[in-house]
Amino acid sequence: CALIGGEIAEMPDVYEEEDFDIAGAVVGVVDKSAIVDGSRIEAGDVLVGLPSTGLHTNGYTLARAVLFEHFDVGDAPAELGGATVGEALLRVHRSYLEPIQTLIENDLARGFVHVTGGGVAGNAARVVPSGLTAEADYDAWARPAIFDMIQRLGDVPEDDMRRTFNLGVGLITISAPADIEETMQVLREAGEEPFRIGRIVDES
Repeated sequence: CALIGGEIAEMPDVYEEEDFDIAGAVVGVVDKSAIVDGSRIEAGDVLVGLPSTGLHTNGYTLARAVLFEHFDVGDAPAELGGATVGEALLRVHRSYLEPIQTLIENDLARGFVHVTGGGVAGNAARVVPSGLTAEADYDAWARPAIFDMIQRLGDVPEDDMRRTFNLGVGLITISAPADIEETMQVLREAGEEPFRIGRIVDES
C-alpha cells in the first residue's frame, strides 16, 4: 500500500534555499470489516459538520498574501475577538479522534469527510459513491471571522473560498436520516457542537 500522500507542502514564498521541512505521519491498523469507507452512503443521508479551529492545514498561501498586505503578524483586528493575526493563523488543527471513535462504536457513521484543500464539496466527493453527490448549505453554520476577513480584504470570489478553505467545518460525518437525532445527541454528549449542513442527493 502507498504510505506517501499529498502532505508535502509547496510554499516557495516560505522555504528559502537552505531551509527544510519536517513532516510526520501516523499509520494505524483496522479490521477490514470495520472500515468506514462510504460504501453504505445512500441518497437522503444527512451531513453533520463539526467545527474547525481555524484554517487547519490549507489555504495559507492565500491567507498570508491577503492578511499581511493589511496587517502585521502582531496586529489584533477587532474581527478576531482579541486574537492577533499570527495567533489566528497558528491555531492548531484540532483532533477529531474522540467523536469519530464514538460514532463508530455506536454504528452511526456511514462516512467521514476530513475537510482540507478542496473544501466541503471537493473532499466529500472522495467519499460519496458514484451516482451520488453531497449537497451542502453554506448558510447552515456561522463562518469564523478570519474567513470573512480574507474574503473581504482580498476580494476573493465565493467559489474560490469554498474550494480553498474549510470555512469553519473541519470534519463531516454522514449518517442515515433515521440515526440523525442519535448522532447529534451522541456528539453533544461528547462535548461537540454539531450542526446539520446538508444531505446526499442523486447526481443529476
